[in-house]
Amino acid sequence: MSFNFKEIFTAFMVLFAVIDIIGNIPIIIDLRKKVGHIQSEKASLIAGFIMIIFMFLGQSLLSLIGIDVNSFAVAGSFILFFIALEMILGITLYKDHEEEAVSATVFPLAFPLIAGPGSLTTLLSLRAEFSMANIIVAILLNVIVIYVVLKTSTKIEKLIGANGINIIRKIFGVILLAIAVKLFAANIKELFI
Repeated sequence: MSFNFKEIFTAFMVLFAVIDIIGNIPIIIDLRKKVGHIQSEKASLIAGFIMIIFMFLGQSLLSLIGIDVNSFAVAGSFILFFIALEMILGITLYKDHEEEAVSATVFPLAFPLIAGPGSLTTLLSLRAEFSMANIIVAILLNVIVIYVVLKTSTKIEKLIGANGINIIRKIFGVILLAIAVKLFAANIKELFI
């Protein structure tokens, strides 16, 4: 098992941009107001668990229905592209929000807000380019960041303000857009060979 710090950093940044935990601070604060207490540890661990399990079983599920990883990576690049557009333009193309939640810790926070369609698609797309060990390290690093942000979300919002959150979203949106284009270009070739 060889760790490549460049791969870990790239996978971490891609997941960080897709999960967009900083950009979701307003949603997290709103959930706290609605349901009271959110269990940061539980939400982080469940989200990490879902992502790791999907990374291992996702490819088997795809082959079961006859889809190869390159096709999924191309499809994933489109999802990343649209998520990036949402972040850059400040629009909502698709959001599935459940207003009433029994426990906001698991639903909608851990799934689908953190470990949602975007991050799960991204994981399988990353598998086409990076080693599993490096992706797992990137997931674990993101889980730590998610935990810290969940624990300190109100302080972060006060510190950087609404404009700061918007600027961060736009910066990560542009990074994500570039990654989507690279992912598309790298995998579309494989489909025509």
